[in-house]
Amino acid sequence: MSVRNHSFVTEFVIVGFPGLQPEFYGLASAVLLIVYCCTLIGNFAVLILFATPNILQKPMYIIILNLVVSDVLFSTTTLPKIIARYWFQAGAISFIGCFLQMYLVHYFGSVTSFLLLIMALDRYVAICFPLRYPMIIKNSTIHILNATAWIVAKACPLMLVIRAYPLPYCDSNTISQCFCDHISITKLACTDRAPYSFPAFVTAMVVLLGPLVFIIFSYCSIIVAVLQIASPQGRLKTLSTCSGQLIIIALYYLPRCFIYLSSNIGIRFSTDLHIVIIMSYSLLPPMINPLIYCFKTKDMKQTLMKKFKKSTAP
Repeated sequence: MSVRNHSFVTEFVIVGFPGLQPEFYGLASAVLLIVYCCTLIGNFAVLILFATPNILQKPMYIIILNLVVSDVLFSTTTLPKIIARYWFQAGAISFIGCFLQMYLVHYFGSVTSFLLLIMALDRYVAICFPLRYPMIIKNSTIHILNATAWIVAKACPLMLVIRAYPLPYCDSNTISQCFCDHISITKLACTDRAPYSFPAFVTAMVVLLGPLVFIIFSYCSIIVAVLQIASPQGRLKTLSTCSGQLIIIALYYLPRCFIYLSSNIGIRFSTDLHIVIIMSYSLLPPMINPLIYCFKTKDMKQTLMKKFKKSTAP
């Protein structure tokens, strides 16, 4: 259908949390602004660490660098608009701007999913095939895999936008969400959503479950390999190299899988609680991940401590 002939909506209005009373708008905007500032400060601190010492130019840290960039771009895509909505009551977003935000939200989410797969691959080879690791996982290999993740991730979000953009939007323009995403936008279309929701669900499963299946396989293989180590100290040391990555993976996948599973087995939440869960798994990991990178990664922790001692030395 032609947007020109069938769509009367020229802009959308992002509501955020529908049940939030106006007297709490200032508090909500302040909390979101703090989250955004902490995200920027933490991730830019990691970027500065990567910019200086050669010790961090290793395959795992190259993957982390790409995750940092994806996290910053995702937060910058979503948070400024919802902060403006609560701080300045500026919730309106243009028709095209909303679809652009939708594309970027799903794109950066897909990039992160593929990067976590690469991270799991790195740990899988390092622990299960330690002698072959330097030959298989090189910096050049990781650069190619990371670039592939950024390129391949474009396809699914682009398909979602291409299918959703021409739909007739001729009634409500109010989005009960903190940013434009495929579900919240297509719910507003004046047509049967079923032909569009199933392909979107399949896309989400490919982007989420495809990498997750390999991640589960890789860490099951890692556990088997670790159990074959005779020394208890050796087992703990090997597992400690995966602890940071496991936390990052759990923060990304577990809440998402919970939301998808609950919606498909009939568990229903209030709109506000549903949005809180989505915002938690969308915005908290980019803020928390820099702490995990710095305190769960030995080289980064040592480099950070050296820089701190230098900055505090008289």
